[in-house]
Amino acid sequence: MNWTLEKAADLYNIDKWGAEYFSIDAKGDVVVSPKGSEAGPSISLLEVIKEVEARGHSMPVLLRIENILGSQIRLLNETFRSVITQYDYKGEYKGVFPVKVNQQEHVVEAVAEFGAEFNHGLEAGSKSELIAAISMLGNRDAFIICNGYKDEEFIDLGLYAVRMGYQIFFVVEVPGEIDLLIERAKYHDVMPSIGLRIKLATQAEGKWSESGGESSVFGLTMSHVVEVIDRLLEEEMLDSLKLLHYHIGSQIPDISDIRAGAMEACRLYEELVKEGAPMGYLDLGGGLAVDYDGSNTNSQSSRNYTMVEYCSDIVESISTVLDKHDIPHPTIITESGRAIVAYSSVLLFNILDVSAFEPSELPKRIPETQNDLLENLMLTYTMVSEKNIQETCNDTLFYRTQARQLFKHGQISIRQRAIAESLVQHIFIKIREISKTMPHIPRDAQEIIKLVYDIYYGNFSLFQSLPDVWAIDQLMPTMPIHRLGEEPTRPAIISDITCDCDGKIDKFPDIAQPKKSILLHPLKEDEEYYLGVFLVGAYQETLGDLHNLFGDTNVVSIHVNDDGSYNFSKEIEGDSVEDVLSYVEYDLKAVRSRLKALAEDSIKKGYIKPRERKTILRAFEEGLRGYTYFEKE
Repeated sequence: MNWTLEKAADLYNIDKWGAEYFSIDAKGDVVVSPKGSEAGPSISLLEVIKEVEARGHSMPVLLRIENILGSQIRLLNETFRSVITQYDYKGEYKGVFPVKVNQQEHVVEAVAEFGAEFNHGLEAGSKSELIAAISMLGNRDAFIICNGYKDEEFIDLGLYAVRMGYQIFFVVEVPGEIDLLIERAKYHDVMPSIGLRIKLATQAEGKWSESGGESSVFGLTMSHVVEVIDRLLEEEMLDSLKLLHYHIGSQIPDISDIRAGAMEACRLYEELVKEGAPMGYLDLGGGLAVDYDGSNTNSQSSRNYTMVEYCSDIVESISTVLDKHDIPHPTIITESGRAIVAYSSVLLFNILDVSAFEPSELPKRIPETQNDLLENLMLTYTMVSEKNIQETCNDTLFYRTQARQLFKHGQISIRQRAIAESLVQHIFIKIREISKTMPHIPRDAQEIIKLVYDIYYGNFSLFQSLPDVWAIDQLMPTMPIHRLGEEPTRPAIISDITCDCDGKIDKFPDIAQPKKSILLHPLKEDEEYYLGVFLVGAYQETLGDLHNLFGDTNVVSIHVNDDGSYNFSKEIEGDSVEDVLSYVEYDLKAVRSRLKALAEDSIKKGYIKPRERKTILRAFEEGLRGYTYFEKE
């Protein structure tokens, strides 16, 4: 069967999770189209890599495509505007971007720039994020939402921003915050805009379901809400209560949960209006999901709705509840972060080596042994067929265990065990090939097929660049970014270069269920092979750790022009060895002094000659200044 680019697109499902931003061109390269594949220019990721490397940057590189971030902001805002008009909704929509989703300066700066047209604001959950938000957001018509625990300094900073004309909402997360907020507002003689974060009974499904529901950490119970209302009445400050906020998850796969949450919140919003609070703003938090696996279902890594359906269900739900008692429609606020930035970043890396699942040639003659293990394995190999595939699976697994036990007890040699392992691999491969034409594959055969894969060693750290893949089994679309006109024939998993068995990608998104391996191309001599991990713009950049002291990667941001050219808008060098050592509190002067002392001691003890000292110390100095990842000469 001839291989085609269409088959490549189907294999990696790029047309589904790519959201029209990523596709495959006629050359077999992955291309990015920041305005969508039908609406604007496309550029080859391979060509970008070549230019990145020509500029002196080694792999791995985190590539940010600024225009995609702008396209997502535009899509969200224009969809809400269209739906609001369609439903004759009397309020408006004003989104905010949660800084915690990606705190990198260039990302927040881009959100503020692209969001200015829509008065798209920022959400801050700490003093650091608040200062960053105030400094970045020059648009006083946009909102800054202050969430999280707030001490006196946090509140004071927000109140100073109010004095400077910013529209700041102080969201009360815990009951004790209201007294401090009242105290600081009186001290500064500033009337704050107050919001309440509530705990809804509605709890969404998915990986982050615990951020919602009655047992969630943040938010007020109904009793707490009543206490806050009474406290504001007591201080004659109920006019400051303007916003209701809730959050039931950052990746909500099922649209019914979004609708249920909105309707429940609207009932409380209605009651707050009846209590005399002016209100006017309803903040639905995050939750707009990203379809990581392209299945368009309610699986944890997908969503069963479109952007239009998301906006429509929110607007309709609010209208349905509030229109019953003629409650004015509030301004809708969402804190969509994942959906805004996920698509805009791609982790690009090269493959350094492959450990292939390729057994040695079948022995022409079985060596004589004191048992019949090898003869039985050879016989099993010759017998594998569709009719007895289950039997040969059972036999092979039994003989594999027997080989390990015999070796453990000294009854076969290392050479005999090597032959046994090679025969087992040959049988596994034969089972895999025969099963390709079978309408139904026995479960044991399916499990054996999962064991037949190569290990491709990628030049990256999973723990630094893809922490959610390791920590919570988050699926990220992964595929070669070139050679897609060639049929990939090697089932593989991807290992990083850390000294940790968890540093691997061995689950890959697919429409039905995650795959245990991915098909890749055989490496070519003297030619780099590049892979990309896509949709990594949310959370991954700031959650990474320094496992094995691998630091931040090189970062390159590009802006794609309408004529198909692109500009390098920002280049940030990744961490050097001395950078990461300083992060874990090494004194670099002391390190250099100890290396010099070690060199002197080595001369005295005759390990090296004096003339070698300069070369050795220069090598250590270059090592300290070098990239923490693998660099080819």
